Amino acid sequence: MKQGAGGLQYPFETVPARGELIEAAPGIMWVRMPLPFSLDHINLWLLEDGEGWALVDTGVANDETIDLWNSIFEEKLGGKPITRVIVTHLHPDHVGLAGWITRKFGVTVEMSRTDYLMCRTLVADTGNEAPQEAIDFYRGAGFSERGLDAYRARFGGFGERVYRLPDIFKRLKEGDKLTIGEREWEIIVGSGHAPEHVCLYSAKDKILISGDQVLPRISSNVSLHPTEAYGNPLQDWIDSCAKLRAALPEETLVLPAHNEPFYGLHARLTRLIDGHEKSLKRLLGELAEPKRAIDVFSALFKRKIGPDVFFMATGESLAHLACLVHRGLARAETDEKGVVWYKAA
Repeated sequence: MKQGAGGLQYPFETVPARGELIEAAPGIMWVRMPLPFSLDHINLWLLEDGEGWALVDTGVANDETIDLWNSIFEEKLGGKPITRVIVTHLHPDHVGLAGWITRKFGVTVEMSRTDYLMCRTLVADTGNEAPQEAIDFYRGAGFSERGLDAYRARFGGFGERVYRLPDIFKRLKEGDKLTIGEREWEIIVGSGHAPEHVCLYSAKDKILISGDQVLPRISSNVSLHPTEAYGNPLQDWIDSCAKLRAALPEETLVLPAHNEPFYGLHARLTRLIDGHEKSLKRLLGELAEPKRAIDVFSALFKRKIGPDVFFMATGESLAHLACLVHRGLARAETDEKGVVWYKAA
């Protein structure tokens, strides 16, 4: 058992090599697929399910991941098929190959209703021009004309890494019970990182398949997006973390989508909550004078924000500012150019 920062413990000395499996718990195989992003991997989970395997999350839709899955299907699963495909949430590294795998094995994708429908909406934007409402949203955040052009250029890219989604899905919702093999899993839903993020919890064995809802070393991106410009995703995220901490025991083995499996669930959730609350306090201190969303990066991020993460940083800033506004601690005013300025209330 390796000791980690923040009181976490890591039970595994190694991670799966490309195309290989590691048993994370009896009847649960850990797969790690590469990602073409700065975060270069995702953990996926195969659950023994009688005469086959249930799969939780899929990886992105590209030739490399398809080749690795074909190798696993042919060589690593004892000739047993995939019986069901469960997707924790809508992001391409999780849902990307759901359409390909469900069609290959003749099964139905299972995910939350909100994330399924939102994913279809975002995929449908592929090839379209950025809508004026979204341009106005980022102009309000403080984007220059150059920045708005960059947004126009990247708009519609979501669907490039998502294989055509199934036209039918099975809805998963809070409190659902799934029997997979000899285990019963309860569905626990979080929000903030995604609209309706599904986690799977086995009370008997104290195992949580957490997706991006709880990660041991990084904090999941929580952003305000144009599609839900009046939302409060950061408060949703904080409330979800508190809900998980209250509902699940500390000795839970957490199987996350990124980094490594770990123990120390309560400590990690507390650190995530406290980290955002401290960020909100620092941010409020910056709002003695009016600021735009792009002016407050230094209050929220330790690293310098470059072009590679500028959009994600803006979304995070907007989510924190919206949280302060919803709490009545700050107010937002739009000037004659459409730029939104935030000031402590």
